[in-house]
Amino acid sequence: MIGRRCKHFIFSGLIFINIKMIPSANTGFTVSVYDVTSRSVYLQWPKFPGAFSYRAMATPLNTVGHSSSARFSDVTLVGALASLAPNTIHTVKVDAIDKNGVILAEAQTMQLTACILLCPSSRTQPTLHCGSTLQRSFLVSKLSSAPEIPTIEQAYSKLSNSITVEWASVAGASSYLLTAQDGESFIETVVTNSPGTVTGLKAATLYKITIRSINTGGRSQPSPSKKAKTVLAAPILTASSQSYDNIVVSWRAVYMAVGFFVSIMRSDGLGSMLKENTTNNSLIFSSLDPGTLYTIKAHAWDANGIPGDDFTYNQRTRPHAPGDVQVVFDSGALRAAVSFTLAEGASSYLIAAHSGTSTVNCSTMSSSCTIPSLECGVEYSLSVVASNEAGSSTPTEAVTFRTVPCAPESIIIEEDEPGYMAVSWSDVHLGDYYVVFVKSDDGLEVHCNTSHTQCHFQSDCGFTYFISVFAYNKAGQSPLGDIFNYTTAPCCPSDVNPVFISSDTVQIVWSPVRGAEMYETKAVDWTNELLCNDTATVCTLSALQCNTQYNITVYSFSEIRGSNTSCTSKHVATAPCSPEIISVSKDALSVISVHWHANNDEAMYTVTAKGEAGIWHCASSGNSCTIHNLPCGSLFSVSTVASTEAGHSLPSYSVPLETAPCCPVDLTVTQVTQSVTNISWSIGTGAKTYIAILESHKGRARCHTLQNYCLLGCITCGTNYSVSIKAISETGLTSDCIYKGFSSSACCPSGVKLYRLGNNGIRIYWRTSKGSINYSTDLYGSKGNFTCTPNTDLTYCDITEIPCGDVYTVVVSPVTDSEGSKPAFCPKKIYSVTCSGSSVGMVIYRGKRSSEHYQVLQEKRE
Repeated sequence: MIGRRCKHFIFSGLIFINIKMIPSANTGFTVSVYDVTSRSVYLQWPKFPGAFSYRAMATPLNTVGHSSSARFSDVTLVGALASLAPNTIHTVKVDAIDKNGVILAEAQTMQLTACILLCPSSRTQPTLHCGSTLQRSFLVSKLSSAPEIPTIEQAYSKLSNSITVEWASVAGASSYLLTAQDGESFIETVVTNSPGTVTGLKAATLYKITIRSINTGGRSQPSPSKKAKTVLAAPILTASSQSYDNIVVSWRAVYMAVGFFVSIMRSDGLGSMLKENTTNNSLIFSSLDPGTLYTIKAHAWDANGIPGDDFTYNQRTRPHAPGDVQVVFDSGALRAAVSFTLAEGASSYLIAAHSGTSTVNCSTMSSSCTIPSLECGVEYSLSVVASNEAGSSTPTEAVTFRTVPCAPESIIIEEDEPGYMAVSWSDVHLGDYYVVFVKSDDGLEVHCNTSHTQCHFQSDCGFTYFISVFAYNKAGQSPLGDIFNYTTAPCCPSDVNPVFISSDTVQIVWSPVRGAEMYETKAVDWTNELLCNDTATVCTLSALQCNTQYNITVYSFSEIRGSNTSCTSKHVATAPCSPEIISVSKDALSVISVHWHANNDEAMYTVTAKGEAGIWHCASSGNSCTIHNLPCGSLFSVSTVASTEAGHSLPSYSVPLETAPCCPVDLTVTQVTQSVTNISWSIGTGAKTYIAILESHKGRARCHTLQNYCLLGCITCGTNYSVSIKAISETGLTSDCIYKGFSSSACCPSGVKLYRLGNNGIRIYWRTSKGSINYSTDLYGSKGNFTCTPNTDLTYCDITEIPCGDVYTVVVSPVTDSEGSKPAFCPKKIYSVTCSGSSVGMVIYRGKRSSEHYQVLQEKRE
C-alpha cells in the first residue's frame, strides 16, 4: 500500500531536529515550529500589541541555499514557509511590524528540515534517503501506521471569521486537522469529529480548505481541497440623537457589500420595529420616543444576496426639556434655588443663569439645584437643559429674576465741623433705599434710613466710629460692603501747666485725654517754633530763647486722625538772657569794677566774685558795679546774673580775676661779707617770685628769686641803703613793698701787720679808710687770747705782755655800735711769735685764714 501511495514524496517526520527558541528581548514575543517537512516549516507566534503585520523568514545556516519569506496580516498568528532545502538547518525569524514599517519585536529559532523518502515502483518498501538504518526503520514503521486521508463533503461560512467543514469519518483517526489557506498564509484547527470549524479568518475571503486525519502513528496526507468563502463582515455602526425624537445611524463601507439592512426597536420591547434596506451608509429614524433606549441591528449582503454578520448598537434619544421651572432667591447667600419637573430618560440637568456676558450654572441629577455665587445688582435670565448620553435637550423657556443690590461704594466720611459727621456714598443699581449704621467704640449704635445718598450724625472727640452702608430692594439687603473706621480728632488737654526748670527750659504737664495716642507740644515766639512729641503727658521744651514771650500749645494726636488743631494756647515768658561781661578793671589794690552788656528789659544784675578767700557781691540795674575790699593774693571767678519776674538768667561766662600778691610781713637784712648782704623775708600770699633791691647813692644791688631769701653782692661798706621787695604772682602781677633803710658795716682795715715792741710786746698796725671809726684788735693763740681797743682815729694797738713761742690769729674789726659789736667777716692773719731767750724773738707772718681754710706765708723781715 505504501508503494501505491508514494512515488516520490516528502516525509513529514522530524529527523535530528534541534529547536532553540530565541524570544525578542524584554517583549515576550516568541516563535515556535509545530510541523516540518523536508521543504516546509509551519510556524506559530503570539499576537503583539500594535502590530499591523507579521513577516516570517527562513535562511539556511552555514549552507548556500534558497531563503524563503512570507508576509501575514495582523489577524494571522500561524504561517508556513515553503521551498526550503531538505535535511538543512534553517534560521527561522518572525518580525512584528507596525503600520509605518517599523519592527516592534522579533523572535527566531533554529530548525532542521526533514529528509526525502523515495518510493520506487519496483520495490515494495520505501527507501529513506538520509539518516541511519535505525532511523530509517523507525520512520518507515511510523509511516506505515498513519490513518487514511479523509474526504471533504462540504465547506461553508455562516460567520465572517469562520468556515465550517463536513466530512466522512476515517477509521482509526483520533482527531482531524482542518487547514484554511489564503495564499501563503493559513490557519489550522484540530477537531475531534465532523463538522469542524476553522476560526480567525478574514471576511469575504476565498479559502482553500483541506483536512488530515491524525492518530498515534502520525498524520495522513492532506485531503483533496475544497474552496469556501467567508461571508461579509458586519457594518460597524455609529449612532447619535440630534433631537429628542430621532436617531441618525451611519457606518463605514463594507468590503464586497452591495446593500445593507437596518432595523430599530425600543430596547424594552415596547412598540413596533422599524426596518430599512439601503445602499447608502447612513439612515435617519424619526418619530421616536424622547429619552428612550433603542436597539439597532444591521448587516450587509453581497452580490449573491448572502447576508453577512449582524452588528447590534444601542442608542438613546435625547430627553425632552424639563417643565414647571421655579426660582427662589436667597439674598443672604447670593444664590438661587431652582426646581423643575423631571424629563423622561434624562440622566442630568444643567441650570444656567445669564446676565450680559457672564453665566453661572449648576448641574444635578435630581429635580432641584442651587446656583451659587450670583452677582449682586444683576437681572438674570435662567433656563434648564436636560441631558443623557445622547446629548442635551432644548433649553426651557427663560425665567428672569433680580438679585439684591450691591453694597454702596465710594463712601466718604467728613466732619463738617467738630461734633458733626457726614456720610455719603454713590448710587447703587437696583437699589431702592439705603440704611447707614454708625457704631462707636463704646458700643452705642445709631442708624439713618434714607432714599438719598447722604446721612448726618453727631460725633464726639476721641471716638472711633464703625460705619457700614446697606442698599435694599425687593430681593432683600445688599451684601455687607466695606466697614469703614472713622476716628474723630482726639480731645484737647484742658489742664496744661507749664513750669520752668531752668532759664531756657520749661516743663509742661497735663492730664491724658480720650483718643490721644501721642501729644505734640509747640512753643511759638515771633520768629521761631519749638516742637516736642511724646506719648507721655509731660513734655520738656529746652533751648528756648531767653527774655522771650512764648505761646505754648499742647495738641493731642492719633495715628489715624492726626492732630486736633483746635487746642488753646498759654502765654509764658522765659527768664532774662545771660549777661556778657565786657571787662573787669582794678580801681585800687582791693577794688574792682565790672562792666557788662545790659541786654534785658527791667532786669536787676548781680555780680559775684567767688574764690577760696570768700564771696563778694555788688548789684546794679545798669551795666556796671564795683566790688570793694578784695583780699590780696587771691583768685576769683567773676560772673553776672540777670533777674526779672520771670526768673533768673543763667550766669554769664565767668571772668577770672587775680589780685596782686601780698607783701612779705617780715624782712631781715644780714651782712655776710664786706660786700655781700643776705636778705630774707616771710612768704607773701599769692607771690610766686620776688625781687630784692638795695639802693643807695653809690649804686644798686638786685636779685630775682623763687626763694624767700637772697644774697646781694657788690655793696659798699659803711653806706646807707633803701630796702624794697617786689612780690610777683605766677601770672606777673606785682606788689611793690618798701621797708626801712639798711646801713652797711664800716670797712675792715687793710695792711694789718705785727711789730715787736721790746722783749714782751707786740704792736698791731693797720690802714683805714677815711672817717672816724673805732677798731678792735683780737689775738687768738694756744697760750691765750688778747684784745686791744685803741682810741678813735688811731691805726695801731699795742699788747705789752704776750707769750712767745706761739702762733696767733690776728683780726682787726671796726666797732659797729656802742655795744661793741664787730663784724665777723674781717680777714684774719696768722703770725708766729718766737722766743729769744726769755723774751719775744722774731715775728713771722704765716698767712691769712678764713673760716674755712688758711695759708702760711713767709714774711720777709723789714
